[in-house]
Amino acid sequence: MPSVSRALALGLLAAVAMPLSLKAQESVLQISAGSADISTLDAHRASATNDKALVGWIYNGLVRFKPGSADPKDIEPDLAESWETSPDGKVWTFHLRKGVKFHGTWGEFSADDVVYSLTRSADPKRSTFSSDFAGIDKLEKVDDYTVRVSLKYPDANFLGRVTNYHGGNIVSKKAAEELGDRFGSNPVGTGPFAFVEHVTQQYVKLAAHQGYFRGKPKIDTVMSRMIPSDSARELAFTSGELDVMYGKREQRWVDAARKRRGFNIDIFQPGEFRILHINRSIPPLDDIRVRRAIAAAVNVDDLVRYVGKDVGPKGCSVVPSGYLGEDCTVGSYQFDLASAKALLTEAGHPNGISIKATVSNISAQQPFMEIIQAQLAKAGIKLEMSVVDHPTYQSQIRKDVSGLVFYGAARFPIADTYLSEFFHSNAIVGKPTAATNFSHCDVADAEIEGARREPDAARQKALWKEAQRKIFEDVCALPLFDLRQVWVHSDRVDYGYDLKGAMNLAPPITEATTVKPR
Repeated sequence: MPSVSRALALGLLAAVAMPLSLKAQESVLQISAGSADISTLDAHRASATNDKALVGWIYNGLVRFKPGSADPKDIEPDLAESWETSPDGKVWTFHLRKGVKFHGTWGEFSADDVVYSLTRSADPKRSTFSSDFAGIDKLEKVDDYTVRVSLKYPDANFLGRVTNYHGGNIVSKKAAEELGDRFGSNPVGTGPFAFVEHVTQQYVKLAAHQGYFRGKPKIDTVMSRMIPSDSARELAFTSGELDVMYGKREQRWVDAARKRRGFNIDIFQPGEFRILHINRSIPPLDDIRVRRAIAAAVNVDDLVRYVGKDVGPKGCSVVPSGYLGEDCTVGSYQFDLASAKALLTEAGHPNGISIKATVSNISAQQPFMEIIQAQLAKAGIKLEMSVVDHPTYQSQIRKDVSGLVFYGAARFPIADTYLSEFFHSNAIVGKPTAATNFSHCDVADAEIEGARREPDAARQKALWKEAQRKIFEDVCALPLFDLRQVWVHSDRVDYGYDLKGAMNLAPPITEATTVKPR
């Protein structure tokens, strides 16, 4: 590393250093997800990648993905010991664990917390994931350890909705009601680690939940450090200051890191599916000919070659690769510069157009947008990029100031979750029910809603296919590639499971995870 870069990295390390007041005998895991800070640790609001990692260690769901897996076949009991479903698939009854403790002094978990949490998850005023719970008709406490959920229609994905992921996480009713808006900065769950402290842009400290129902964690303290600089984070890992870190999702970096001593590379599912959303509410992007021109000017194969085959396989639909309901038969946008220029001319822009875009400076976004910027320029489309830190990017893209939004996300692997959150009109940013519909797409509402209510699997898939066809023809967004998770752990760390997948996009730190003393 050049001396100037090394000095900068060391300076950044110093900036994020925290008082080392931890007891010598404590088992401490130092980890960095690469973000500059967190946004919220309210499980029903947290959608940013760094937030989701911490949420995954703080909360439980009624059921959970087996640690190390993102496969729905591996769903197993969590706060619910067992459950049954009515013959018509509309009534689910959950039998809860007894004696489960919330963090701190917030008492024992019961059916009241489940009814409260799922009601909260379904409320668009309190939840980012309310659309996932729109099918709930009634929530009933049968007794302190039994909950009955009645659905408006059979939902083959319902068990997935109540996993330890997004709105399925269970919060303390008492804590959430007493803390109100402060709950996101003082989260209370039942998970293996409890929130202790957040120092802005420096770290979040978690402590082992002594009363965790699966047993006291073997790690005493988790320090999640905010080190957005790739070089500073890598230096911290190399010097032993970090035990686990978020890596660079680039094939060249992965290949080089695999050759380095002590760099144990973890590439796992689900990928955060990268899509370029085209904001139809901003002229001239409201003209479908302009949207088609953009689609013809972007060479997705170049992007895939840059990210690499292990890290970023190409997508074929706005529904991510491998999700139930993904359909690749509707077609794909063909790279054709001549066609892009002709479409712009036809739309009345023979001299080209300019588009503004807010872009995150993280390594998982800025380099790709720079490639897209160069590609669009060849077709006469000038992309004016405003490069900002990631929290600012997350804020700005929800204010309709960006014509193009490069966004990556992982959701429960079924078409409904992605179509509902990104392409249903209820999810349009700026609405009270907003989620992440940055394109203002509203052409497939009937199919998305119909599929959600359809009990027949074949007809459900047909509706999902039609929704994808309509979104494709309206050019709401360009599917790009599936950017898989890349993390690194040191020889000192044993996760306690085989890491193949993690819905919260970070290695689960569980009661079985260990870290050897330095």
